[in-house]
Amino acid sequence: MRLDGRVAIVTGSGRSLGRAYAEALAAAGAAVVVNDVDPTTAAETVASITDAGGRAVAVIAPVGPASTADALVDAALSNFGRLDILVANAGVLRDRVLWKMGDDDFDAVVDTHLRGTFTCGRAAAIAMRAQAEGGRIILIGSPAGQYGSFGQTNYAAVKAGLVAMARTWSLELGRAGITANAVIPTALSPMTATIPAYTAVYEDFVAGNPIPTEYRRDHALGSPEDVAPLIVWLASELSAEVTGQAIGIGGDRITLYSHPASLRTVDSDGGWSAAGIDAAWRSELADLAQPSGPPSRD
Repeated sequence: MRLDGRVAIVTGSGRSLGRAYAEALAAAGAAVVVNDVDPTTAAETVASITDAGGRAVAVIAPVGPASTADALVDAALSNFGRLDILVANAGVLRDRVLWKMGDDDFDAVVDTHLRGTFTCGRAAAIAMRAQAEGGRIILIGSPAGQYGSFGQTNYAAVKAGLVAMARTWSLELGRAGITANAVIPTALSPMTATIPAYTAVYEDFVAGNPIPTEYRRDHALGSPEDVAPLIVWLASELSAEVTGQAIGIGGDRITLYSHPASLRTVDSDGGWSAAGIDAAWRSELADLAQPSGPPSRD
């Protein structure tokens, strides 16, 4: 599956998942604009790509401000002459339970994930529409945005917002031949290592040990490189009809997430009283109520 002649931007691609995405796109033939706030890791990703015969340049800047988005698009156009693919991956964590989460904790996550994806998506869409040859926008979500996650009000909210953003952009950009999809990765990374249940597995992985089959299957948890093929496929012509979707991948498992849907509707002539709502809840709706948090793996 080749991406020869295509040009991609991958935000937050100095390490871990972002680096795996950038390297996989380059291996498929795309030129890549690497982005990170750390010049050392960004240079390492660029060197990894160019040493393998690929093309890459780096833009060192925090994702969020419109100026960074413009610089990324400018780097693609000035160095490689076009822009075909945006992978909006950059992110940060500021985990706190609600009553301990400060404004700065909330704002840092919103600015990087949500505003950063918006500004980069807007700049990329403008360039792709002017180019008039279609394009691919791939946003990186999280299971936290699908199910909620204890201690992650900020992170869960923005990741849910990114899926809604991809679905909205799929409507707005379809006529221009630009697809927009969300990828929900589950992989061992420095972020995953902060989850107590996975800390030991991550440490073993970093030490070079294989990921146990139990985690690859039952937890859909693999390496960053296990996620990268989905990015390549969504960037290719073979996925031209796929847009507005949230697709999960990790370890040995791929998952297609549903759009929100009504579970049941109940009508009452003339409207509802509080007592009527209580009765309807108990008789018609309570058994359909859905739990918060990820599905049980028992």
